[in-house]
Amino acid sequence: MRARTRIARQTGVLAAVAALGAGLLAGCADDGDSGSSSSEGGGGKTTITLGLFGTQGFKEAGLYKEYEKLNPKIKIQENVVERNENYYPALVNHLTTNSGLQDVQAVEVGNIAEVTETQASKLVDLSKVSGVKSGTWLDWKWKQATTKDGQTIGLGTDIGPMAICYRKDLFEQAGLPSDREDVGKLWSGDWNKLVKAGETYKKKAPGGTYFMDSPGGLLNAIVSSEKDKYYDASGKVIYKSNPAIKSAFDLTAKAAKEGLVGAQTQFQPAWDTTIANSKFAAVACPPWMLGYLKGKSKPENAGKWDVAAAPKAGNWGGTFLTVPKSGKNVKEAEKLVTWLTAPEQLAKLFSVQGSFPSTPGSYTLPLVTDAKNDMTGDAPIGKIFAEAAQSIPTQVIGPKDQIIQQGLTDNGVILVTKGKSAKDAWETATKTIDNNLEK
Repeated sequence: MRARTRIARQTGVLAAVAALGAGLLAGCADDGDSGSSSSEGGGGKTTITLGLFGTQGFKEAGLYKEYEKLNPKIKIQENVVERNENYYPALVNHLTTNSGLQDVQAVEVGNIAEVTETQASKLVDLSKVSGVKSGTWLDWKWKQATTKDGQTIGLGTDIGPMAICYRKDLFEQAGLPSDREDVGKLWSGDWNKLVKAGETYKKKAPGGTYFMDSPGGLLNAIVSSEKDKYYDASGKVIYKSNPAIKSAFDLTAKAAKEGLVGAQTQFQPAWDTTIANSKFAAVACPPWMLGYLKGKSKPENAGKWDVAAAPKAGNWGGTFLTVPKSGKNVKEAEKLVTWLTAPEQLAKLFSVQGSFPSTPGSYTLPLVTDAKNDMTGDAPIGKIFAEAAQSIPTQVIGPKDQIIQQGLTDNGVILVTKGKSAKDAWETATKTIDNNLEK
């Protein structure tokens, strides 16, 4: 996630693609009787439907075809809404009325707390499904979809461990180191050091370029590394009183005022153009961002990027798969989501789509350890992101995290690039957020 959660799954193909092996999960090939009403596909097959947003990558990674081969009586059909901001309200409506739901429904991390808190009774407790073991997932990821009374209503697919992607050529032209280890040392342990590096960059910056892409991207990265964000453990909204959030906002506003970040909102056409025209040297970079960079960059920029550790480990993005109790094929859906979220399958998803696994068992598989990306050349991206993933702090995720985060970026720090003071930008952001929270 994406403050702009609708962009959590970006298109873009990573270079390391391996052959799919049959029989990776012995025992999952038993198609069996679903034990519930089923929708018949062609040839008498049972069709399992998935409601998804963006590009989750299961189809692109060949996972549906592999599962159908292992289960000849199963046909898989995905129904995709491009933007989560359009997908999620409809999902909430279907859950509230307990009708119109697909056999499997994806939920973005920015929405998982609300679904877990308010809709758990409509969803299968996947912790009780055969083959599901909590230890398969990162502990904090498992807990995000677990209710207070111990029901786990979603199985994690990907996460967004934070790194900093940077242009080696632009860093060199500005007199900064370009080796990823040396770059990481520039700002190790402190986001203030990252901004200091930006000040150094600006002194000799190649004409027309900024140090980082956008104020929103920088703010999201800083906040992603904080243990306490927008809510406390009791569920109280604390973003205005949390010094970590105000500090992140002020540091980002400082970078914006000094002209270290571009005056763009991420994932808008104008921002896409800055990627294509090499207008910035660094970007806060979860794994899925690599696919976005590849999709928007000119071919001649392949290999000019590299990946360094972020000042602090954080997470930006991630998705869960849920199984509605009212689905037509509950038992078969349970089997499918268990298989799709197993370490072997999530490693394949990363190798093709760039969606980083939420399962530590994936991190030692060759598809992860040997992964490369066209944009970052020989950078061992799998190892870099795996190391970051295992250092991510456990965070409290609130039901309206998405609203708060988007307010701070799109109605807050971006205003500093347009001439507003940090104080006025903060007041505008908080007023907008509070109005939206009361709706």
